[in-house]
Amino acid sequence: MKLAFSTLGVPGLPLPDVLSLATAHGYHGVELRAHPEEPVHPGLTPAERAEAAALFRAAGVEVVGLAGYARVAAAGEDGPVLAEIRELVRLAHDLGAPFVRVFPGAGPDVPREEADAIAARRLGAAAEDAAALGVRILLETHDSHRTGADAIRILGPVGHRHAGALWDVLHTWLGGEQPDDSYAALAPHLGYVQVKDVASAEDTTPLPLGAGAVPLAECVDVLTRRDWDGWLCWEYEKRWYEKAAPLEELLGEGREYLARLLGEAA
Repeated sequence: MKLAFSTLGVPGLPLPDVLSLATAHGYHGVELRAHPEEPVHPGLTPAERAEAAALFRAAGVEVVGLAGYARVAAAGEDGPVLAEIRELVRLAHDLGAPFVRVFPGAGPDVPREEADAIAARRLGAAAEDAAALGVRILLETHDSHRTGADAIRILGPVGHRHAGALWDVLHTWLGGEQPDDSYAALAPHLGYVQVKDVASAEDTTPLPLGAGAVPLAECVDVLTRRDWDGWLCWEYEKRWYEKAAPLEELLGEGREYLARLLGEAA
């Protein structure tokens, strides 16, 4: 498996500095938070996109994917959601990124079957456009659909190779799902895996990997036993927890921890 980290952990950091961190600490890739607060977002000009892609190539670091914020199961018209996803897909294509992350985001007042149908319809439509550009749209296990069992209710009916899953191991754990069950549900659709650690379900302040209660060893063991060889991406939520320790100080130990888990699982 290849190791990456998300720029959610280094809010607003310029790309050259992000890439310096990746190369200094032995990470093979970076997941880019695609938001106007960040150096990379859909508002970039063609020249700015080309410059960003060139920086990654020069550093020998891959863009794992773009972490967007489109909510495919949210109530409302399809048009704005599809337009947002298409902008992200185009940006991913221009940067050479294989994946775009989207959220479920169904509101509490929307019946489950209706939310599933809305999300499947939108993902199916967006996947056709993504296929033409060689990009996969990944539904993250998150918010209204936090387990693998939840996500498969959407992805199963879509049945498109360019609509897949992003396994956020924190949310499947918070949803009470065992790693074996999460993998079994998501495996046919799995794009990559986000790892993170927190103290408890009640305190989700980000911690160094291995310092909390998330069953990271079990997750890595499941992936290894099934010969999965994709990305493990550390999503450290510094943007939402300003008092959390700086990710820059944790990246080296985090990579060593993941490498140790991989070695033990093998």
